[in-house]
Amino acid sequence: MQEKADLKSMYPEELAEFLKKFGEPSYKAKQIFAWLHRSIESFDEMTDISKSLREKLMENSYISKIQIKKRLVSDIDSTVKYLYGLMDGESIESVLMSYNYGDSLCISTQAGCRMGCSFCASTIKGLNRGLTASEMLDQVLFSAKDSGKKISHVVLMGIGEPLDNYDNVVRFLRLLSNPGGINMSLRHVSLSTCGIVEKIEELSKLKLGLTLSVSLHAPNDEIRSALMPINHKWGVDALLKACRQYLFATGRRISFEYAMINGVNDSVQNARELGEKLRGMHCHVNLIPVNDVTEKMFKKSTEDNIARFSKVLTGFGLNVTVRRTLGADINASCGQLRHTQSHGGVDN
Repeated sequence: MQEKADLKSMYPEELAEFLKKFGEPSYKAKQIFAWLHRSIESFDEMTDISKSLREKLMENSYISKIQIKKRLVSDIDSTVKYLYGLMDGESIESVLMSYNYGDSLCISTQAGCRMGCSFCASTIKGLNRGLTASEMLDQVLFSAKDSGKKISHVVLMGIGEPLDNYDNVVRFLRLLSNPGGINMSLRHVSLSTCGIVEKIEELSKLKLGLTLSVSLHAPNDEIRSALMPINHKWGVDALLKACRQYLFATGRRISFEYAMINGVNDSVQNARELGEKLRGMHCHVNLIPVNDVTEKMFKKSTEDNIARFSKVLTGFGLNVTVRRTLGADINASCGQLRHTQSHGGVDN
């Protein structure tokens, strides 16, 4: 039996080629593409498409969709965490956060994660699979539909390592920014990576205009290797070299994420070592008090340690902020999202 095509993961020109199989004119691809990016759930909703074409599409393709399994709202800051069920029974989480500049959605890029970072809940059960471009788009479309909010920014910082699902993530980014769809500027998108150097180098060549956020979390190989297995393959110096190349190729400032862990990476000496390594780089350092994860023993740095750390980095001429923790009461903060397997998929 021929596998049905994933329409929402197609570029407009691919849709046009797909329609040629049925003797349909290419201009209809533009109409169908627009419908697919309006959070529709069935072909019957395409009201300006003929019934005969809708039937052909239904027979040969499918419209991806996700189902809200659970919706939690923070009593502290109104952050919303969604547990979404995918069509094959996998489950992922997305987080909708409100800022003074607009509403930002943190999306997942994989069902699980194989990176093994020692302070993160997302990697505890390993990796099942990467998400398709359509499944990433669906998080944006259906979160906006449910909340009634216009999502102005997207961060690829949920479950999974985006660059470990490189092709699907790049396809998602191109679809997200397509003028015929959501048409979001990629300057409003941040992609977070734990440091897959070869993929950072590939991404730099695309010059997409997005913000690269690098999960650094340590100033040297000894500490970083203990926290992040990826560092055994690409050490701190190799990672920072790739970051400088990205800066040179794109002109886009890099954001370094640094989880502040009490007694592990938060000393004044650690700050000085980090400052020396980043000195002169066009970057931003985002200090993140590490969040509680039941299975992990790490505790967040004290406010005094964070303040001292920040002051040292500022002394090196670096731009430094301390991330505001959102959704902590619903386990929606950095490092707290989890991959679970749901029972049964979403009906198509």
